[in-house]
Amino acid sequence: MKPPLLSRSKSVTSSIQNNSSLHRLTSMKTIGLIGGMSWESSAEYYRLANLLVKERLGGHTNAKSLMLTVNFAEIEALQREQDWARMATEMQSAARQLEAGGADCVVLCTNTMHKVADEIQASVSIPLLHIADATAKAVKAMGMATVGLLGTRFTMEDGFYHRYVQTKHALQIKTPNSDERALIHKVIYDELCQGLLREETKAKFRRIMQRLVQEGAEGIILGCTELGLLLKQGDAPVPLFDSTRLHVRAAVDYVTADC
Repeated sequence: MKPPLLSRSKSVTSSIQNNSSLHRLTSMKTIGLIGGMSWESSAEYYRLANLLVKERLGGHTNAKSLMLTVNFAEIEALQREQDWARMATEMQSAARQLEAGGADCVVLCTNTMHKVADEIQASVSIPLLHIADATAKAVKAMGMATVGLLGTRFTMEDGFYHRYVQTKHALQIKTPNSDERALIHKVIYDELCQGLLREETKAKFRRIMQRLVQEGAEGIILGCTELGLLLKQGDAPVPLFDSTRLHVRAAVDYVTADC
């Protein structure tokens, strides 16, 4: 009796497909997240990473990740004291723990702490995926050269963010005036990091963004990972670039490149 060639063919095909699918899934790298600054936005990183991986690979697939969550109360106190050396040490320690745990890249879930990005990268052999790279690439993809920047006062005033995007990506940055910067910083720490999303606050931000547009901003960078919780496309007359979403997308691109 001849063997059932058709059944065997289907079986072999199914086996090949299963092996191919398994290879795709096991080829995914692991994202290493430094979170907790604040946990409100870090939770969004985790949610978005898993949604995007599922969207790309389907089925029960989710992102492979490790998250080390720092205590934001400690970091916020160091920020007030301007002790960036101590903060760099804390971030380096977190990055090394992620690398030791098997992470293939480091994703720092905050814009402000990218002030010590060079120190973090120097402490590990895996890449730090810089949030400003992900954001600037999206801005340039839309053909823009001048954008407004909202963030903490450190991000808006200390110059590290401006220098990075101007030097590496040839973008010009406009920031709100001093009173507006003080308001934005206070809202981030006293409201958004506490999970408070207020319509009256959104209205104030809309006015600030409108003024930046009048001064020549072609788009607005939401340069604080909590800002995307409050502001959405349509809240300004120009495109908004949500650094959280763009950073997550860059991370997922990296870890699924071989899938």
